[in-house]
Amino acid sequence: MNPGQGLSLKPLHPLFAAEVFGLNLKQALDADTIRAIDAAMDEYAVLVFRNQPLTEAEQVACARQFGPLDAGLRKATGAATRFKHEELIDIGNLALDGAVADRENARLIGVLANQLWHADSTFQDVPVKYSMLSAVVVPAEGGQTQWADLRAAWDGLPEQTRGLLAGRTGRHSAFHSRIALGDDRYSEEQLRRFPPVERALVHVHPGSSRKVLYPSVHIDRVSGMTVPEGRLLVAELLEHATQPQFVYTHTWQAGDYVMWDNRSTLHRGKRYDLAARRDLRRTTTLERSVARASA
Repeated sequence: MNPGQGLSLKPLHPLFAAEVFGLNLKQALDADTIRAIDAAMDEYAVLVFRNQPLTEAEQVACARQFGPLDAGLRKATGAATRFKHEELIDIGNLALDGAVADRENARLIGVLANQLWHADSTFQDVPVKYSMLSAVVVPAEGGQTQWADLRAAWDGLPEQTRGLLAGRTGRHSAFHSRIALGDDRYSEEQLRRFPPVERALVHVHPGSSRKVLYPSVHIDRVSGMTVPEGRLLVAELLEHATQPQFVYTHTWQAGDYVMWDNRSTLHRGKRYDLAARRDLRRTTTLERSVARASA
């Protein structure tokens, strides 16, 4: 099957990202459409669906068609949620009562941490695949989301750096970036729920068979290097991977639904006025093999 066969696609960037037309995500997708979306994801890594206002239940049902859902860091923190569905991850700036959260609200640490370049849940020893973000309310200014194509980043990496990365892993820690932002109020029990995970700094994407450069702000050390050497290398790789030619910037509209592949992209949210209401809701899928193994 050709990438996106059966879908109407409009590329949004010279290297990756495309807008999808002609689908209603409120309705169940048939097997051919799901395969076509998977193929388009292998090609474009980021898919944008406009005018798709979804309820909580509709978003959860849509996401489940692509794999079992994961609740991310909340599994460790046990944080309360304002949603009826535990599978939804809050990317907004709202308090539990639905009002805009005060700037001192601890919930906003996650909002601020999302402004750092990362892929979702790489700190878990589970095979995370897609994330999907539904925009319910967006501020008038700021708050864009950017994605970086890590396949193109690898293609543009100097040979000398490629050789340096051969066989190396980065240790992904769930709390590394948050502690750096001053969020250090975690118990030993919470820290034990997400022990650090080693991931290769370069891997092969299973759908496209392309090599992927895989840095992240979650990495606190690199194998075979001292801590400062490793962190400087990660900073260098992030600087390279997030150059403008590798980045797609999405300006949100209410009703947007964006789907991306965490195995081949990094993303971050841009700064916005935290006093302005923003309600975005994320779902993240694991590989389908996880569901089969647990069945």
